[in-house]
This record gives sequence, structure tokens and C-alpha cells, in this order.
Amino acid sequence: MLRRHFLQAASIGLVTGGRVAPPRGYSIPLIDLSADRERQVVVDRQPGQYLGHPSTVRLGDGISILCVYPEGHGKGPIVLKRSADGGKTWSERQPVPENWSTSLETPTIYRTVDRAGRERLLLFSGLYPIRMSVSEDDGRTWTPLEPIGAFGGIVAMSDLIALKSGDHMAVFHDDGRFIESKPRRERRFVVYKTLSADGGLTWSPPSVLAQHASAHLCEPGLIRSPEGNQIAALLRENSRKFNSFVCFSEDEGVSWSEPRELPGALTGDRHVGKYAPDGRLVICFRDTTHQSPTRGDWVAWVGRYEDLVRGSEGQYRVRLMKNHKGLDCGYSGLEVLSDGTLVATSYGHWTPDEQPYVVSVRFTLEELDRHRKHR
Repeated sequence: MLRRHFLQAASIGLVTGGRVAPPRGYSIPLIDLSADRERQVVVDRQPGQYLGHPSTVRLGDGISILCVYPEGHGKGPIVLKRSADGGKTWSERQPVPENWSTSLETPTIYRTVDRAGRERLLLFSGLYPIRMSVSEDDGRTWTPLEPIGAFGGIVAMSDLIALKSGDHMAVFHDDGRFIESKPRRERRFVVYKTLSADGGLTWSPPSVLAQHASAHLCEPGLIRSPEGNQIAALLRENSRKFNSFVCFSEDEGVSWSEPRELPGALTGDRHVGKYAPDGRLVICFRDTTHQSPTRGDWVAWVGRYEDLVRGSEGQYRVRLMKNHKGLDCGYSGLEVLSDGTLVATSYGHWTPDEQPYVVSVRFTLEELDRHRKHR
């Protein structure tokens, strides 16, 4: 049964340190899916074992999904599972290269198509050095993890996007500990980009995408505008003093606007966004909004790309699952199937006093719209 809640929040910005900050809460409706167990599919659950931080990719057939995640909190042996039916059921753990067991970070997985039309799957594992594994047969076999260069980073790669040139751009962040072989003395959050001209087989040395004098910007999520001429980077803010941030590029990632704070409605960690068939934008994240009844839960935001540009709140938020321990949830996979179904996948403490496990939630925007209309 869907339940809708409204958060009464301040509708004007606050003056903090001489700046006008956007509202710390939000006023758009909140739809609660967390009690609707029919939508929930357990991807993996192991008593006594922490399973977390999944990443997913939809294959070219429009319905198959791969999911990777570590056995451990942000690090540990990488597990691979496959769904052939859009997340309704999941396979047993799949065979993977032996050195996937040496992963030091949260794995991420992406699909690329090079200029010759060849499809690849890329799996990344961060810290120093960033390593990558490649599959050219839809994930049935993989190369071992190998360094992509003499650089490292945290949550690498937090996102990857195809550019108009046929190149690909991947993004990650670091705070000075892993970007080089020896930690830097200065601890400063920097968001980096790296480019590939061959479908992801090789990557350029990283360059700076964004940084901030006082905010700790990290874990960028990339979203291209509907007409294709702009890219937005949504940024987690790790000092917890600010809302999340956004910056924009009008030249395929060469240059970026100054980061600015997002509304409270879009404040969270590890934004992952996709377009629904009707053109609306769905973004999943861990809710870290300062004033929110779902703070610490796994949520989705529904709106339009223009809301990111204008700094407006959007249409509504959705609690996908209730997390029962702090802020430990919400690294999401999000896929849109050929029939318009959205399949969101995350980890969390979904059962009180148990280790976290990985769950998928399936929904359509039409279902949510009908519920709101009939309330």
C-alpha cells in the first residue's frame, strides 16, 4: 500500500556565512514504497555477512541486468550476479577472475560502444591504482583487474558518459590519499575526469573537473540534458555542512560552471539518474537532506532536467526502502527497461539488527502518478 507524506519545510533560503543557502528541507510530496514487498526482490543476502554498494548495468537486449557488489563495507571480493528478466529473478553468483577478490573499493560497472560499434562492459575498482576489468561477451568472461594508469581515486568510476565525439568520459574523486602513489599532505576533495578514445580500453591522465573552497565535493553523477547540449554533474557534499551541489558543462566536459548548491529535495549521496520514457528524470540516492522524514533512507527523486538548471524542487520524492541503521545504504543501480519499468538496486540495513543486503525495487512513474491522483 502506497502512503504519501508531506514535509513542512522552510520555503526561503537561509543566510549562512554571508551566503544565501537553499532550503534545508523540501515541500514536494513524498510517496512511500518501503512497505510494498511485492516490488522488492532480494538480489543477495548472506547471514552474518555485510553485502553492500552495488552497481548495475543493463545489457543491449533491453532486459538483462548485471549487478556487482563487494563482500564487505566498500571493499572486499567482488560478486557478480545476472538477471535475464529485468530484475524479477537473479542468478547464483557467477564465475569471476581470481583477482577480483583483491578489490579495495566499491566496484562500478558500465557498458560502452566504441566508434566501430563494438560493445564492452567495463568494471572499475578504485584506490591506488584504479584498476579495470573488461568483458566483450556481455559479462560471461572477464579479463583480470589491471591498472588503467599511475593514478588512483575513491569510488572510481562513480559515473561514465559517452561524448558526442565518440570518446567516453569517466569521473571520480579523491581527497589526496590515493591520486598519487604517495598520499599528499594537503587533504582536499577534488573531482576528476579521465577520457578514453577507444571505448574504454585505455584512459588519459586525470584532470580536475570541480572543487570548492569549503565544501567537500565527491561521488559525481552525470546526466545529459534532453536535447544533448549540456551535461550536469550532481555532487555529494561530505562535510555535511551544505546541500548537495551541481555544476554544468556546455562543451562536452572540457569546462564546467562553478558548483552551486542544490535544493534540499536533491540532497543526498551517490546520485544515479536515468530518464523515464515520458522524459521525466528519476534520480536515486541516499537521503542526507538536513530536514527530512526519510533521512538515512534510500530514496528517489522525480522531476525534470530543467529543475536541476533552475534550482527548483521537482515533482515528488519516493522512499524506496527504509534503512534501519544510520546513513548506511543507498549506493544505487538504476536501469530503465524497454517496457518503461524502472529497476532500482541498492544495499541497506533493511532488517533491524541484521547485516545489510542487496535488494531491487521495480516501479513505473505511471503507477506513482495514479496513486497521487487518487489521494
